[in-house]
Amino acid sequence: MRLGVAAAVVEGELVPGDVDVADGRLAAVGLTSGRAGLAVPGLVDLQVNGYAGVDLLHADAAAVQELGEALLRDGVTAYQPTLITSPVEATRRALGEVAAALDAGRGARILGVHLEGPFLSPVRAGAHPAAWLRAPDPELLAPLLVAGCPVTTVTLAPELPRAGELVDLLVASGVVVSVGHTDADAAHAHAAFDHGCRTVTHLYNAMRPFAHRDPGVVGAALAREDVVVQLIADGEHVAPEALLAAWRAARGRFAIVSDAIAATGLGDGSYTLGEVEVTVEGGVSRRGDGRLAGAVRPLAWGVRLLVELGVPVVEAVAAATSVPARVLGRSDVGVLVPGRPADVVVLDDSFAVVRVLQGGKEVVARR
Repeated sequence: MRLGVAAAVVEGELVPGDVDVADGRLAAVGLTSGRAGLAVPGLVDLQVNGYAGVDLLHADAAAVQELGEALLRDGVTAYQPTLITSPVEATRRALGEVAAALDAGRGARILGVHLEGPFLSPVRAGAHPAAWLRAPDPELLAPLLVAGCPVTTVTLAPELPRAGELVDLLVASGVVVSVGHTDADAAHAHAAFDHGCRTVTHLYNAMRPFAHRDPGVVGAALAREDVVVQLIADGEHVAPEALLAAWRAARGRFAIVSDAIAATGLGDGSYTLGEVEVTVEGGVSRRGDGRLAGAVRPLAWGVRLLVELGVPVVEAVAAATSVPARVLGRSDVGVLVPGRPADVVVLDDSFAVVRVLQGGKEVVARR
């Protein structure tokens, strides 16, 4: 099956020419007779709270599968279901439902669950309900790691007492530890990164603001070469200048996430984010107190935004594919390699998703 594209992003390089898919695999690239459009790897989203009317904290397995199919339609072929701070029993139930959806195998591939909380700073809680925040506690965390779907990422505030014990437990368990919802200063941030924390949850947002004599997590993460920074590229959470500054400082370790909530794709109205009531107006989701609460733009929208800001196409694509895949140590997603299974998204000249292939099978075609 020829895709009819003008070029493709293959192993991190822009390769002119058409792409051929055969027997579910990427058979050939750089072929003649391509027409228009760009073939890129299936997008990888590390932070999805909900989508297309489904909130992951409350969804049953069937709804999780519906969410995965909606993600596929928007070009995401692999993702981390993200559970925000909630009562422990609600989190356990959600982990079980995601596990059942994983076994069913419908929709975008589930890479594991991202627990965003409850070990977060009360002064940087953002949209997370303060009543359910908890002090770092290995005895509370350990059962969650075996409660259902495998946990692949935990976001925590490293300055909290006993946070180091949790980092040790998670690293030993092969779980990625992300610094986020934190009031940590630069010293605490460097100590956390030295201790095994590998990435940052939505850089700039819900953390101590950067200042030239108090750089905090933002300055520490951007100054290092061993930390992947994740940002919400929805045009609301981070100003264009801040996006570009982070990309320039962290080229090659710069990732974007959607931070999508159930309202994504549905327009303005009232929705939930976990246990939080939110209102979407003009494409912006907020709690009743005015705080931003997740986002409602698909990940592909963020890729287009980066390109419009001047980020080279290959690097904009990498920010939503190979870099987030690398955070989880996954070499089987987020990259196009001849001979491998073909998870491919075709973008038109305006960077809208027009075709999606999963394992070489066409699942979306907007011609």
